[in-house]
Amino acid sequence: MNRKALTIMSVPFPDMDTLESTAEAIGSNMFEGFQPTRRGVEIIRDYCLGKMSFAQLAAAKEKAYAE
Repeated sequence: MNRKALTIMSVPFPDMDTLESTAEAIGSNMFEGFQPTRRGVEIIRDYCLGKMSFAQLAAAKEKAYAE
């Protein structure tokens, strides 16, 4: 995570709040075995930004794990 550049795994974020919310979500999921990928970070970021619903997040979960 690069707070100065507002990125996680080179995925850009529009603001610090979204970066921190996404980092917290990723951290929580890592306790359950999630191994973050760039695509997974993008998916969680988009969910935190309201660009996708929870149902869409759940459907995208397999893609994030596969990468």
